[in-house]
Amino acid sequence: MMFWPDHDMSGWGYTGMAVGMVLFWALVIVAIVALIRAGTGGAQSRAVREAPPHAESAEQVLAARFARGDIDEAEYRQRLAVLRGSAPRG
Repeated sequence: MMFWPDHDMSGWGYTGMAVGMVLFWALVIVAIVALIRAGTGGAQSRAVREAPPHAESAEQVLAARFARGDIDEAEYRQRLAVLRGSAPRG
């Protein structure tokens, strides 16, 4: 009685079983990774995202350009005066 026709698993049954097993293990691995990230890196990454970005002021950028030699002293003083609002009108 064990070998009745049409009661065994066909090729589609084996395929479904293989796909189901791959999906099961993928779900288990994703759950483990999510738990590890939530336990260790979650608080650190939120703290980094919430930190205000460090932005240089325009005067600091201008001073850095002058220090690198991108601009000369006359141009530095002229642009600094413009930034501070006391530009010579010409």
